Amino acid sequence: MSSLFRNKSWLVMLTLSAILMLTACGGTNTADTPASGTEPSNSAAANGDTRTIQHAMGEETLTGTPERVVILTNEGTEALLAVGVKPVGAVQSWVGDPWYDHIKDQMEGVEVLGEETQPNVELIAGLKPDLIIGNKVRHEKIYDQLKQIAPTVFAEELSGNWKNNMLLYTEAVNKKAEGEQAIAEFDQRVEDVKSKLGDKADTKVSVVRFTAADVRTYMKDTFSGVLLEQLGIARPADQDKNEFIEKLTKERIPAMDGDVLFYFTQEDPGSTDAQKASEEWMDEPLFKSLNVAKNNEIHKVNEVVWNLAGGYEAANLLLDEIAAYFEVN
Repeated sequence: MSSLFRNKSWLVMLTLSAILMLTACGGTNTADTPASGTEPSNSAAANGDTRTIQHAMGEETLTGTPERVVILTNEGTEALLAVGVKPVGAVQSWVGDPWYDHIKDQMEGVEVLGEETQPNVELIAGLKPDLIIGNKVRHEKIYDQLKQIAPTVFAEELSGNWKNNMLLYTEAVNKKAEGEQAIAEFDQRVEDVKSKLGDKADTKVSVVRFTAADVRTYMKDTFSGVLLEQLGIARPADQDKNEFIEKLTKERIPAMDGDVLFYFTQEDPGSTDAQKASEEWMDEPLFKSLNVAKNNEIHKVNEVVWNLAGGYEAANLLLDEIAAYFEVN
């Protein structure tokens, strides 16, 4: 009996030891628990912050907050800066060396990736981004190449209404709330200016661009046109249309008329051809017959602010200029 008892006791102890070993092995999940003294490199990703972004080319699933963002449009650069995201690479500004004056202080150290119309794919790949943001109008042909480098999100179009694109971009970089807040603050500024305009809003504002190649009026679907409409400011009949631009012949000079004319010339370093073109057109007898010419209400403005930059920071600068002209600061 004593021998049988000893054998049973040995079996019980062996079984208990096996159970304890299994429990110890299963009690710690090394995939979920960081080592002592360490934190996950991406806290948003560690918390399972995965979101699906609907964009111009389909959908993209992103996890956490991207840390190395490449941006391929000028207006997109301003959207990122507005929510505190400094890209690792960006296309150069249309004017500047290489950035617009109003953003250059924020862009120190950012890699220049070529022009918006033709970004350098090799440079983009070399930056090892974890998110690429572009635009279907500009970059559809290289979308598949970009997708092989990193998750890629495209806006549908380049329109005067930059806010839709900004909401997409800021959601992609996991800054949706900050993007919405920035736009809300801008809209409140617009409402403040609008409330002070009163009868001044009836002033018909004409917007014209002169280049060496052509002359254009800018309508409601342009960067400046969208803001003028939001402010409730009147436009001349020929420009009060849900369209982009009209290229003019000299016979169409009357389409420039209004109560005030803001014009800009193509910013082309080292060339004065656009300025010469504006002087030539304004010397035409038909132009001199316009109300804006007779009343001396012709004002040259900065093309970067009124047309080229097309983003959040430029929109605030444009609002400043309009408010200053109407003396409603």
